[in-house]
Amino acid sequence: MILLDELYEDYVKYVFKKTGLNYGVNKKYFVEKRIKNRMADLNIEDFKEYYNLIRFSEDESEFYKLVNDLTVNETYFFRDFPQFQNFAEEILPIIIKDKQKRGDYNLRIWSAACSTGEEPYTLAIILLEMLEEPEKWNIEIVASDINELVIEAAKVGIYDERAVREVPPEYLYKYFTKIEDKYLINLKLRKSVKFKKLNLFDFEEMELMTNYDFIFCRNVLIYFNNRSRKMVVDSFYNSLNSGGFIFLGHSESIGRISAAYKAQKIGSIIVYSKP
Repeated sequence: MILLDELYEDYVKYVFKKTGLNYGVNKKYFVEKRIKNRMADLNIEDFKEYYNLIRFSEDESEFYKLVNDLTVNETYFFRDFPQFQNFAEEILPIIIKDKQKRGDYNLRIWSAACSTGEEPYTLAIILLEMLEEPEKWNIEIVASDINELVIEAAKVGIYDERAVREVPPEYLYKYFTKIEDKYLINLKLRKSVKFKKLNLFDFEEMELMTNYDFIFCRNVLIYFNNRSRKMVVDSFYNSLNSGGFIFLGHSESIGRISAAYKAQKIGSIIVYSKP
């Protein structure tokens, strides 16, 4: 059973149209293997039959099950620590100071493509540790992902030792409960994080994501092509408050995608904000 190149193109074009995710010829083995896994679960043996199912069925649940399998979700707490350190020690204080001058104690962060929750929970830890009086602040961290399965796992908040390997011991003790060889997020972190399913290529839904002080969308845009990448970044721009910051992965650069953002060096890192 071989997925012919022409039908492979039909698959990836449809996935791109619906999600913006871009899979070239070099990803064929990866994509084909995931399609075969879904077909096996449904006892379907013909690639064309499965394509017709996801393409023309009014029920999109199977399509998104395939998308779940196509999106890679390896992550861990405090991943790319220098960027989190820069956020906590250099950039967050700028926003906090400005808000306090205006008597504004609302702080909103969007963790786009949050995977199994390590990033938004890391941000919650940072806020609770860095704010002098966190109880005075209305903290809202919205964590979104296209993958329903990882969102459900994030809501449960149970992690293995690999996921917490970079968590400082004092934070591990303070914010997690150890259950055998697993670590459970405590209620203090849970209450400030709200999870939702969101397709970054659903621009009607994206228009509703507004008034954020920070957006984290790290190691996601590499799956988009240049055109869809710019469309998503432009949507992020509209979602940010004036003066708000966006954070991408270390191999991604806003400067190569959009000229709308202001680039500046804060600390040792080039960061991008909405003027």
